[in-house]
Amino acid sequence: MSEVKVPEMGESIVEGTISKWHVKVGDSVNVGDVLAELETDKVNIEISAEQAGSVEQLLRGEGETVAVGETIATIGSGAGAAAPAASAPAAAAPTPAAAPMSPFNDPAAAPAPAAPVAPVAAPASIPAVDVAATPAARKLARERGIDLTQVQTLDPMGRVNQGDIQAHAAGAKAPAAPAPSAAPAAPAAAAEFGKPVDRRKMSRRRATIAKRLVEAQQTAAMLTTFNEVDMTAILEVRKRRKDAFKEKHDIGLGFMSFFTKAVIGALKAFPLLNAEIQGDEIVVKQFYDIGIAVSAKEGLVVPVVRDADRLSFAQIEKSIADLAGKARSNTLGLNDLQGGMFTITNGGVFGSLLSTPILNAPQVGILGMHKIQVRPVAIDDTRMENRPMMYIALSYDHRIVDGSEAVRFLVTVKALLEDPEALLLEG
Repeated sequence: MSEVKVPEMGESIVEGTISKWHVKVGDSVNVGDVLAELETDKVNIEISAEQAGSVEQLLRGEGETVAVGETIATIGSGAGAAAPAASAPAAAAPTPAAAPMSPFNDPAAAPAPAAPVAPVAAPASIPAVDVAATPAARKLARERGIDLTQVQTLDPMGRVNQGDIQAHAAGAKAPAAPAPSAAPAAPAAAAEFGKPVDRRKMSRRRATIAKRLVEAQQTAAMLTTFNEVDMTAILEVRKRRKDAFKEKHDIGLGFMSFFTKAVIGALKAFPLLNAEIQGDEIVVKQFYDIGIAVSAKEGLVVPVVRDADRLSFAQIEKSIADLAGKARSNTLGLNDLQGGMFTITNGGVFGSLLSTPILNAPQVGILGMHKIQVRPVAIDDTRMENRPMMYIALSYDHRIVDGSEAVRFLVTVKALLEDPEALLLEG
C-alpha cells in the first residue's frame, strides 16, 4: 500500500484546498493518473498517482484544507486491493449499525486504518447524500468527535458551519429537537435577510486576494497621485506600424509594451519605486521584473515579465499574451507569479475612467491605466483640440517614497508615453 501525500509546492505555500477528486474508493489507477486537484493561494496543481493499484481510502474530502506532506489517500497494490471490497456486503450485513461512514464524507472516521476492515465496511455504509460542511466545521467535528449527520444547521443552503458544530456541542438538548428540524433553512433565510440568498464559500485565491489587499492597506502608508496622458502619438505609431509589426512578429502591437517601457524608464530615474522594505532596511532592486495584472476567472493575478528592460516591444507583447493565456487557463506556475518589482494594472479594458490601485505588497509602487477617452484639450492660449486622453494613477508607499518623487515619477511616465521615440532611449 502507498500513501498519497500533498507535495511540496514552494517555500511560501504550506497548505491547499482539495477542489476536486477524480477518483473514488475502489477505482483502479495507473502511475501518472490524476487523482485530485489542489487549489493553493497562488496556483492550482494536480496530484498524480505514483503507484499503480486500487484506491483504498480517500482520507480528506473536497473543500477541505490539507497541509503539505499530509496523507490524503491510500492506494493498494494491484487488483487485490479491491477484492475485499467485493465480498464486503456479506460480512457487513449483520452489523450495519457498527459500520463507519466513508472517510470522504466524515473525516472523523478516517483514523480507522485497519486495512482488512475499512474497505470491507465502506461499500455498505457510504450514505446516499453527502454532508455539506465547511473545512473549519469538519476540523472542529473531528476534534470533538461529533457526527456531522447529527448536526442541525441554519444555513439556507444546508451547509454545516463552525457555529453549528459549537451549538451542537454546547446544547445537550439537541437530540430532543428532531421535530422542528424538518425545514429549518427557509425560516433561517427569512430571519436573516427576509429574502432568498445565495451563500457560497470563497475560493482560496479570492480569500488570499482579500487578505493581502487588507494587509497592504494596514501596513503601508499608501497614497495615490494622478496625471493624464495624451495618447495621440502612441495611437499614430500603432496605426502606422501595426500591420508590419503583426506580420513580422506574429503578435499585435498593444499599449502594454509602451507602458512597460515607460515604467522602466521612470524606475531608472527614480529607483526607490523599484525597492521594498525588509525590516529596517530598504532593498533597491537593480533589475526590472514587471508584474502585469491579469483578470482571471477566480480573481486578479499578477504574473511577472522577467528582465523587461532587456526585451523588445514584440518580446514584451508575447510574454504578456503568454502569461495572460496561462492565467485564464489556470496553468500559471509559481515561477510566473513570484518576484515582481513593480505592477501595472489596466482597468481601462473594463471601462474604468479613474481608480486608485492598491499596492501589491511588498512592492512600493503600482501604476493604474484607464480608459482612453476623447476630450477637448487646450493646445495653446487660443486653440482647443479633441485628443484621446487617459488618466493614469500611481499608488506608492510613502514610508520610503516622498510625494515629490512620486509625482516626478508619474510625470516621467507621461513624458515618455507622449514621446514614444524617447522610449527607445530611456525604456
